[in-house]
Amino acid sequence: MSRIRIPAEWSDHRRMFTAWPSHADLWKEDLTEARNEVAAMVRALSSGEPVTVLACGDEALASARKALDRYATVEVALFGDIWLRDTGPIFAFEGNRLTALRFLNNGWGGKYPLLHDDTIGDELAERAAAPIRKHSFILEGGAVEHNGQGWVLTTRQCLLNPNRNPDWAQRDAERCLKEALGCERVMWLQRGMLNDHTDGHVDNLARFIGENTVVCQHGFGDDDPNTELYFEIAAELAMMGLQVCTIPSPGRIVNEEGRVMPASHLNFVIGNKTVVVPVYGTESAEEAVTLLQRVFPDRQVVGLRSSALLTGGGSFHCITQQEPMP
Repeated sequence: MSRIRIPAEWSDHRRMFTAWPSHADLWKEDLTEARNEVAAMVRALSSGEPVTVLACGDEALASARKALDRYATVEVALFGDIWLRDTGPIFAFEGNRLTALRFLNNGWGGKYPLLHDDTIGDELAERAAAPIRKHSFILEGGAVEHNGQGWVLTTRQCLLNPNRNPDWAQRDAERCLKEALGCERVMWLQRGMLNDHTDGHVDNLARFIGENTVVCQHGFGDDDPNTELYFEIAAELAMMGLQVCTIPSPGRIVNEEGRVMPASHLNFVIGNKTVVVPVYGTESAEEAVTLLQRVFPDRQVVGLRSSALLTGGGSFHCITQQEPMP
């Protein structure tokens, strides 16, 4: 049996999958702006690779085609919501054969169960003509970060949470991840951001930008609710032997009710020619984009507004899934 290999996100893509905000009952007054934010992301990514946008329902399909006809292929699909990083497959290779790794989904620990979120991964695999390898444990793609050389970064708060796989101890999680993802080393951060809907997905906390290099955040402003967490994460990463660079966080972002939102500049998506970084109208955005441009010198790094997407719990990395090249 060929060993499973998951390419780093900065490896070449055959295309990028994403989804169009389609359900008015989920997005309510944020629907139009969320669509505008997705459209801006798609336009930015389309300069470097084909983009396939999935839309659910006739109205959403027509809306997506009107907005993106020149930039993407728009196809109809059934899904609960747009978070394809978590509900879609993790694409990997067995030898040179593309394979879709599929995991169980329980609505982010039972908090957001939606019809078709447990089947959209199969649809993406079919569109990529990738055979499916199914695994019998719960895992969301945003919970694991890959360096392309068999290292996986994750958090205990999410993967060892009893709302996912209640019988897992750390050794059980490591055994399952090594078998399913073909990884050699599982690296653990402790916890995620305040009020993170995902119980600490790593793609808001730390991202590989090289085989042995990660980027994380430092606090921005005197009232950043996650400043202590960011110090903790940087220290944990350094103790793992990783090279660590930091960018400022967006700082304190609250919703209309005053609740702190899990806004992160790290929820960027890496395209073949473009890195799209979520920004939220704070003064940290320019510095974050400038610093990320230094670590991605061969790509254009752009900051795009993601405030409406944040109301749904995520940003650009959460709503995309790359189909890699062999």
